[in-house]
Amino acid sequence: MPQTALALTEDRRRSTGESHQALHALLSDDQALPIPAARRPDQAQLEAAVFLACCKIGGLSEHPLGIVQVHPEEEQLTLRLLDEPYVVHHWAEFLLPRLTGEEGDHPRDCISGVAGLRYRREGGGISLHRPGMPARILLTGFNPRWWERIAERLNTDYGLLQGEPDWTPTERAAYTATVRSPFEPPSLLSSLLRRIRATAGTGPFNGTDAWNSGGGSFRLETTDGPPCPELTRLLGDGPTGLGWKIDHKSCTCLCDHTHSGMGCTIDFLEPTTGQFVYYSNLKWGRTHSDRRRQTITELNRLAFA
Repeated sequence: MPQTALALTEDRRRSTGESHQALHALLSDDQALPIPAARRPDQAQLEAAVFLACCKIGGLSEHPLGIVQVHPEEEQLTLRLLDEPYVVHHWAEFLLPRLTGEEGDHPRDCISGVAGLRYRREGGGISLHRPGMPARILLTGFNPRWWERIAERLNTDYGLLQGEPDWTPTERAAYTATVRSPFEPPSLLSSLLRRIRATAGTGPFNGTDAWNSGGGSFRLETTDGPPCPELTRLLGDGPTGLGWKIDHKSCTCLCDHTHSGMGCTIDFLEPTTGQFVYYSNLKWGRTHSDRRRQTITELNRLAFA
């Protein structure tokens, strides 16, 4: 029975980083434990916005986007970040909204960060929310005071909108434009964030990025990501997958044929919408070095400078 229970949580553990001990209590039958989707549109929209903003972070560590663990619930998402000041600094810098001072053709050009995002200290972490909406993302795994100190400095340098009790007109316009966009479906991005650990390989650095590539398609990119058979199970027809179908594949890992170049590409088709997700694994092969360690030390120092 213990062996069977482990198998029932295996794919979810690989996709979220949760422990078997924590998931065992959720098992109710002999079916693999699923990954719940966000119940409400506003929850999926918040998760999508946070995901796209934090994709700019790049390959900080072995944890994609600096996320060590995801705990997905229908009403809330909990993300445990790497316990490093520089990771927390990157998250705060890319998420907390401020005016850009630009006057572009698109309302989103006027806002840096996630429009309408506000935070408060809650439950031993930092709770992200939007005024008048029940959606919640809880950030844990680090000292919440780090976030508050970093936010104070960002506010001094840039002037954050955190102090606004409600949406500003500029934020509302940016949010409305995002919701109306057909190219950034929140359900797709929310589902990916809830499975973000599936995009991590075994190397010391893993970068995950996603962006709209036009024409109704989307791009998903990893650097030194997982073997393709593993990724296609976790995002495809596996027990915790999304039902994505493979339209085309060029794979250089765990395959029985040769290729002229390195790296893998997979064209996924999301069958319910007909949308394509073009995936690539760049396989940079980055390793630790003294210079890299010195860079991390300096980033941690600058986080509180």
